[in-house]
Amino acid sequence: MLHSACKRLMDIVCGAAGLVIFSPLMLWIALCVRREMSPPAIFVQERAGLKGRPFKLYKYRTMTDERDEQGELLPDERRLTGLGRRLRSTSLDELPQLWNVLKGDMSLVGPRPLLMEYVPLYSGTQRKRLDVKPGITGWAQINGRNSISWPEKFALDVWYVEHASILLDIRILLSTIRKAAAREGISAAGEATMPPFKGER
Repeated sequence: MLHSACKRLMDIVCGAAGLVIFSPLMLWIALCVRREMSPPAIFVQERAGLKGRPFKLYKYRTMTDERDEQGELLPDERRLTGLGRRLRSTSLDELPQLWNVLKGDMSLVGPRPLLMEYVPLYSGTQRKRLDVKPGITGWAQINGRNSISWPEKFALDVWYVEHASILLDIRILLSTIRKAAAREGISAAGEATMPPFKGER
């Protein structure tokens, strides 16, 4: 209980401070995205939150909405723009999620919020990642991010849930800054981002 209260306090203080400090940068990024990809600058998508409850996640757009002759979206690597690649490589596309943190949908640290369609595909153990709020960064993000497989990523998420503490959160936040600066683990091998999760095989 004390851990949850301290974690929420840290989320509110750091989330609010982050929005104030980064507001000029966030405005500049929004203008750049609008200029390169047309409005809107913010990408909104329903993701699974605490206990699998849906919420609206905010990110800067990094891809166009280009489609093929059948009306299907083109592959990620063909829609990802130059600006989008830079935003993803520096994790700046995640900055709007500070608003999700302030609202209480997310925490600064926790398993990354994934698509609602993935929730029924989780194994019993993997579902434990839904026992805490999703985060902007997490244990999996500093231990491979998108360069590791889905099972590895989920195992790291579950480890975090079972060992969560304020000290661990601080460690993850400090490591995230270093990893973002080094631009490590941006995408899976041979992928522009990360291949879809299709459940355990």
